[in-house]
Amino acid sequence: MTPLPVPSVELPVPAPVVATGPMRPRLSDYGELTKPRIATMALVTVGVGYLMGAAPTVEWWTLFNTLLGAGLVAAGGSALNCVWERRADALMHRTRNRSVPAGRLPASEAAAFGASLAFVGTGYLFIAVPHWQAAAAALATFVLYVFVYTPLKRVSAWNTVVGAIPGALPPVIGWCAARGDVTVEGLALFGILFAWQLPHFYSIAWLHRADYARGGMKMLPVVDRSNGVWTGRVTVLTCVLTLAACVVPFAVNAAGWVYLAGAVCLSMWVLARCVRFAKVRDDATARGVLRGSLVHLVGVMALLVVDGVMPKYW
Repeated sequence: MTPLPVPSVELPVPAPVVATGPMRPRLSDYGELTKPRIATMALVTVGVGYLMGAAPTVEWWTLFNTLLGAGLVAAGGSALNCVWERRADALMHRTRNRSVPAGRLPASEAAAFGASLAFVGTGYLFIAVPHWQAAAAALATFVLYVFVYTPLKRVSAWNTVVGAIPGALPPVIGWCAARGDVTVEGLALFGILFAWQLPHFYSIAWLHRADYARGGMKMLPVVDRSNGVWTGRVTVLTCVLTLAACVVPFAVNAAGWVYLAGAVCLSMWVLARCVRFAKVRDDATARGVLRGSLVHLVGVMALLVVDGVMPKYW
């Protein structure tokens, strides 16, 4: 007589013996809180700021300490930003699966994680970097990002302009770590990053305007009642501002003619994309601005290194 098959669901499945198995997704959730792509981009500008300020000699250990401390502060700020915006993130399609709004990490745990990273990073900069101004700039970045920009996103469309201030401070952190003060060259780096962020984030806000509206975020394309006319105009205007800011390093002798020619060409190329977006306001043209702005930032930073940093060390 053939025995009846035993359903597989009745068979007990032993728990995994290796402890690292269930830890992997949890570590991934913690890593997601730090927004590594944004942190990496910020650290690149920290490095450029330090190398420009330290010329003609560089202390590699100081550069390492600066990047480590600034990275911890940036990661802590991003984690607390996720805690602040968890309810809005839960309403938006592109963010509702993040670890905190999805419930994979408690808000209190994420907040403790972010605060600890920021505290350790700021303290590390104070101790390990010769100039305390670097730690002060990092702390200002953290406070403005977490306690000013983040809540302002639900209050006013000016949040993008305000948020561009902490977003432009990373190269200043690097400059201060090298010099201990902020000179006109350091301010030139700040100006480029400040202006660049505006058309970049306006294009992102346009692409996700429906999501931002669901989350109650007062981004410019959300509150713009002119069918995007004002959004397009402001995007063009701020791109022109970016072009002007990119000229400043040449004007203050922080970079040469190669930088100037390349930066102007890149800026004009992105400006053409912004003008097209202002005329044809759709997702395709907005995506063109977004992608062009990313190429612009990488290109301008590379030109600064090649024609602004390297010659000083030679």
